[in-house]
Amino acid sequence: MAVPNGWSRGVSVLRMHSPCLPLRTGCTALPRSFASTASHEHTHTRDAGQGTSRFNWAALGAFAVAGAGLLAHHVIASEPVDYDAVRKDIEALLEDEDYDDGSFGPILVRLAWHASGTFNIFDGTGGSNGATMRFNPEAHDGANAGLDVARHRLEPIKRKYPGITYADLWTLAACVAIEFMGGPVVPWQPGRLDKKDGSHCPPVGRLPDAAKAEDHIRAVFYRMGLSDREIVALIGAHCLGRCHTNRSGYEGPWTHAPTTFSNEFFEELLHNKWTERKWKGPVQFENAPSKELVMLPTDMALLHDKEFRKWVEAFANVRVGAWMCVYGAAER
Repeated sequence: MAVPNGWSRGVSVLRMHSPCLPLRTGCTALPRSFASTASHEHTHTRDAGQGTSRFNWAALGAFAVAGAGLLAHHVIASEPVDYDAVRKDIEALLEDEDYDDGSFGPILVRLAWHASGTFNIFDGTGGSNGATMRFNPEAHDGANAGLDVARHRLEPIKRKYPGITYADLWTLAACVAIEFMGGPVVPWQPGRLDKKDGSHCPPVGRLPDAAKAEDHIRAVFYRMGLSDREIVALIGAHCLGRCHTNRSGYEGPWTHAPTTFSNEFFEELLHNKWTERKWKGPVQFENAPSKELVMLPTDMALLHDKEFRKWVEAFANVRVGAWMCVYGAAER
């Protein structure tokens, strides 16, 4: 495949087709036009058994938040937008003691990830560009249950800044949330467009099904052009938030600090004894003996699959900054 002008050959195929991924880490080169001037990078160097790599752990979640899809170059908004002011307003609405664990941060990350995770590298459809989750059938995809809460939370900002597109607002909100919850500064650039109706929605079924195993995980993430290492790093975003029976059908948090961006998900997954929960809901696992935390079948698949497990072990046993690099680099 020919490499487009301005792209490094070290960049994944996904990035070639998804220039809206506004990540700039020590791991891979991205076009200058999409790089932020942000200077804060949480980097760490370690020997992963495949040579020395620079990882910016929290940076791979940036794929999840910044989004897959096609970015229109040099798009001029309908009116100027003060993005620094937008960031401040997003920060102001994150914390709320009456909601979940006291923060809307995790669900804003989930919103951007689910908007992005429909991307198809083979035909360029899906992804964050378009913000098609505003329409059916995507809005009522069972995998997106509860995300209306996140969309509604951001509506006052959209009304205040009508020049920002929903696609940009959703991805920026997740970047801000990750930073606010202790993750890295995620470089971000505007330019995504909004589609006008549901005819542009990706097919239902592109998002991961938590009830399935490693073959399904690979089918979903390989469709986005991601490697096993990047898959495991992205699933590590389960350090945030919790499951709700009225949304996914599952129940409980993955970690003891569900509003803190960390590598605790990998530590808990690897170092706890997990037993199947006896209840009337779908199959999920709980830590013994306390039964305070949850893991889903897709999480457990990371332990059972040899290639996935080696990355779980790597991310559980490195400094947080190291996982953060892979989380955003999404390089091959």
